[in-house]
Amino acid sequence: MRLIIRSGSPRAIDEWREKFKIHAPALDVVDWHDDIDPATVDYALVWAPDPGRLATFPNLKLIISAGAGVDHIVSDPAWPRHLRIARMVTPRTETEMAEYVLTSALMLTRDVKRAIDQQARRHWELYDSLRVAADIRVGIMGLGHLGIAAARLLSRVGFPVAGWSRGASTLPDGLPSYAGQAQFGEFLSRTDLLVCLLPATESTRGILNHTTFAQLPRGASLINAGRGAHMVTQDVLDALNSGHLHQAVLDVFDPEPLPPDSPLWTHPNIIITPHCAAIPDREERARHTAWLIEANERGEALPNIYDPGRGY
Repeated sequence: MRLIIRSGSPRAIDEWREKFKIHAPALDVVDWHDDIDPATVDYALVWAPDPGRLATFPNLKLIISAGAGVDHIVSDPAWPRHLRIARMVTPRTETEMAEYVLTSALMLTRDVKRAIDQQARRHWELYDSLRVAADIRVGIMGLGHLGIAAARLLSRVGFPVAGWSRGASTLPDGLPSYAGQAQFGEFLSRTDLLVCLLPATESTRGILNHTTFAQLPRGASLINAGRGAHMVTQDVLDALNSGHLHQAVLDVFDPEPLPPDSPLWTHPNIIITPHCAAIPDREERARHTAWLIEANERGEALPNIYDPGRGY
């Protein structure tokens, strides 16, 4: 059984092999750039594969995304559509995303960006930061595994949490949830902190725009850890400059890496992180990939398979 890996620097292949020796010792692990016979490849673990390359493996059984999203695969016009794509959603992924959202929410609640800026200027100035979690109504867009994990953690800390999804969905513990365009405005009007964890689809492209922000209470804040394509950058800047949005924590961008000349870098009310909200380490991804391969070989149903009809 042979697995080919495309998920970062070629120098990482030795570490990948060490991890797979633990979780799948019989698996032959090769690097994306190795000179191999394409017909010998059974499985592919990939992030941003070269366009057209996946289609060259005639005996490929399953494509495994190295992350929770699949847009980096399906953007390739030649990706083999007869094959399933397994998304990398693990318990650790859920924990990492939930903790990222909680950390960001607490930073916004206590206006930590202001303290960081004052430190950079060596300027001491007291300011009011008396809000607590219970004062901030959080609205989470996207109620998949990651959204539910974030909702649970924020709720435990004391944030009033509600969720919204394109189709009917529910949140645990009786938390309120909204669905569809008909309830979108009602959801936004009760949201002081908007969290975007939506999948990347044509229907969600550009959803973080002027119209959406206008329906939030003035002074609301934004966390985007979904996809960069969700965000209309100029509309985010305009909303921050007008004061309608107070602050934003942004983890994803279009394009990535974020260009050095982007005005997002220097905006005083934006905190930027480099698409690091939820990245399972190689140990976790190797373990999960080995499990997926074993389950697929046994003919078992696999979780978190990309559905082209839904777009995620």
